[in-house]
Amino acid sequence: MIYLDDIIFSLQRHGGVSVLWGNLIEALPATHPDARFIDFRNAMSNKVRSSLQIPENRLISNTRFPIALERFKSVEINDDAPFAFHSSHYRICNNPNARNLTTLHDFTYEYFFSGIRKKMHIWQKYNAIRKADIVVCISENTRRDLLRFLPDVSPEKIRVVYNGVSDNYYPIEDKNPDYADCLLFVGGRQSYKNFPFAAACAREVGKRLLIVGSPLSDEEKLMLDKNLGNDGYLNIVHPDDSALNSIYNSVCCLIYPSLYEGFGIPVVEAQKAGCPVIAIASSSIPEVTGEGGLLLKQSSTDEFKLKFGQLKSRRSSLIEAGVENARRFSWDKMTSQYIEIYKELLR
Repeated sequence: MIYLDDIIFSLQRHGGVSVLWGNLIEALPATHPDARFIDFRNAMSNKVRSSLQIPENRLISNTRFPIALERFKSVEINDDAPFAFHSSHYRICNNPNARNLTTLHDFTYEYFFSGIRKKMHIWQKYNAIRKADIVVCISENTRRDLLRFLPDVSPEKIRVVYNGVSDNYYPIEDKNPDYADCLLFVGGRQSYKNFPFAAACAREVGKRLLIVGSPLSDEEKLMLDKNLGNDGYLNIVHPDDSALNSIYNSVCCLIYPSLYEGFGIPVVEAQKAGCPVIAIASSSIPEVTGEGGLLLKQSSTDEFKLKFGQLKSRRSSLIEAGVENARRFSWDKMTSQYIEIYKELLR
């Protein structure tokens, strides 16, 4: 038996972990008819969960406690035979028959956060890692960080399984000319995402900045107005895959200046769509980008201007290398690796 703890769907409305978890769930009913899925209150407000068709007889509903408490609890499962337990967010099942699997995404809290929120996150994550029978890291860089922050954890129980990327991203002929003069920024805009540097780069090369993600805050608008003028940027809020694929296909390039990533899905999405990538060579980015991107050593607008100048002569070769690199990552490959780990836990 395999139990999947779907609590991530009640902790976020959308996000990379939800997408990963949704693809994993979609693969299991056909391959593992004994898989069960633990659902929580408000799960259907999550964009990924609302699109999943999970058979009713596979669902275990858990609504006993508010999610603010439930997220930190150990999971209770009554099963007298050995079973695999995999949580979407650092929870452990204390049943002696449980074989626990934890997926570790990154160490952003350790590097960039502070206060009680950081302390609670680290306490829960480290407890899950230490008690897990197997820990999956989503990149070799995350594996190295794990061994740095928790040197007491045995390397023998660590596996690296890369995230997948949707096949909804691919080259198209019908490009949007309105975006042809844009640099593209995709994703969150926390401090380590280095968003102001993207704006400075757009100004340096005289391009508009197309920002995909959440709505801009008033503070961000002021920064962008100062750097680019009020007609120097666009904000598209959470487009669907089809619209985002069109954007990737139409812009000058993706600028991905993040200072830390566990994986960096937008890099591979862009590569699959035939969009050149300029990123900072930090954390997992060189590992994930492969030969299909131009990498900066640091947050330097002079260096960005130099790399951007290379796009015209190298565009075709970069696109070709990016498409080839992106073939390394698929949801099918990821889920098949997880299924082998479930089998390993149950042997």
